[in-house]
Amino acid sequence: MSEPSAQIPAPSQRGFFITLEGGEGAGKSTQMRHLVRNLRDAGIRAIGTREPGGSAGAEVLRKVLLSGKLAHLGAAAEAILFAAARIDHIDSTIKPALQAGTFVISDRFSDSTRAYQGAHGQLEPQFLRALERVTVNDVRPDLTVILDLPAAEGLTRIAARRYAGETPDRFERENLQFHESLRTAFLSIAVAEPLRCVVIDATGPEEEVARAIFEVVLKRFLTPMAGKQAGYG
Repeated sequence: MSEPSAQIPAPSQRGFFITLEGGEGAGKSTQMRHLVRNLRDAGIRAIGTREPGGSAGAEVLRKVLLSGKLAHLGAAAEAILFAAARIDHIDSTIKPALQAGTFVISDRFSDSTRAYQGAHGQLEPQFLRALERVTVNDVRPDLTVILDLPAAEGLTRIAARRYAGETPDRFERENLQFHESLRTAFLSIAVAEPLRCVVIDATGPEEEVARAIFEVVLKRFLTPMAGKQAGYG
């Protein structure tokens, strides 16, 4: 899917920060790649990144966090370690790209900490807000796309990846109740912050979901004329 003729932000203009959130198996990594490609095809500078990870230091922490070796430390310790990875990610990858006028598309960000360690891990909201203030500061998403998928379908997709040779991580191995609680948490975030968050039905075909996401981005950040030229007017 290539959508030309969108208006390219001037180099002096700060780039836009878009995050993709949702439960396991919702297709965040796949849709991040689609969105980066579609923006680039439209002549817009864009990079894709992920959490935990996205920078050299954060990728080291990713391996430990997703292995499950630190799960016994509890939700608070996990949240702090995710925050440490996020600090390096922001400083090394996100901030420099935004300052250069580049769109940054991240597969997960701080909302995942709210959902995983907050809603499911039952951490106090005050603790998470304080941690987020220190970690994120003013680097907050301009748009968060929440990919909504029934938990049972997400588990089916995870199982298919396992058959293809992928090893499930610490969170993918959790039970259906865990995944249902995540879905509820992400939808609650969307209700609480409707100006920032958009919920997209992730049950459809991959290309259809990618088109729906790109439509939202065109309408939110690019000129009305650009949307019409790309076929969305």
